Amino acid sequence: MITGGSKGIGLATAEAFLREGAKVAICAREPDTLAVAQAHLAKLGDVFAMVSDATDPAATEAFADAAAQRLGPIACWVNNVGASIPRAGEAYTAAEISATVAVCFHSAVYGCQSAYRHMRARGGAIVNVSSLAARCGTAGRSTLYGPMKAAVRELSVMFAAEYAACGIRVNAVLPGFTVTPAVQSTIPEAELSRRVQGILLRRSAVAREIAEPIVYLCSASASYITAASLEVSGGSGVVLNPAYAYERREKGR
Repeated sequence: MITGGSKGIGLATAEAFLREGAKVAICAREPDTLAVAQAHLAKLGDVFAMVSDATDPAATEAFADAAAQRLGPIACWVNNVGASIPRAGEAYTAAEISATVAVCFHSAVYGCQSAYRHMRARGGAIVNVSSLAARCGTAGRSTLYGPMKAAVRELSVMFAAEYAACGIRVNAVLPGFTVTPAVQSTIPEAELSRRVQGILLRRSAVAREIAEPIVYLCSASASYITAASLEVSGGSGVVLNPAYAYERREKGR
């Protein structure tokens, strides 16, 4: 089960699960984009797609029920929905705040609760897609995004505690700068180039590099991992001198 599975990290995660032989269900709000994604994924395996708004609890429950009826019992759930909604003026409006909280936080709450309802009898794994911004927020364009993604990270710990007795593991993945359609459409190339200078690996991620850790956390190989946060950021903002190794290499040392 992957919310926001029609593009970017969500689509790459669906691809990764299908390559492992899983049956996959994706949802998104845009019918056209979802149809394109479904046609693409169908070449890789068994996929179910449904137009659904992850910020609506009833719609999320309906997505879960329809997918379970079509594909069978739900074993893994990935809450991938999120967006950085910029403020139009000097201060955030009530509508802008509500929209950010809904898409970044409410969607994760509703997804976890729907997953629990289907998994409590047999166990399973939930992964919430948080963000590097949970640790290192961005002022200005994404002022509210970081705090909401930090809330998603902590939500993962709380639900891990609540669901543990049912054999349900809950973890969070914190992606760093990832080349997705959303990033490409909102962040200028010059700014992206400047930001990668602070990353140890000196590049942005591609969506597949976030998807594979998500699949790992859902797998039996991660059977003793719960309430954990896995940062997948290429070493972003971890030292004050990220250029050190590159300067040594240039000097032949």
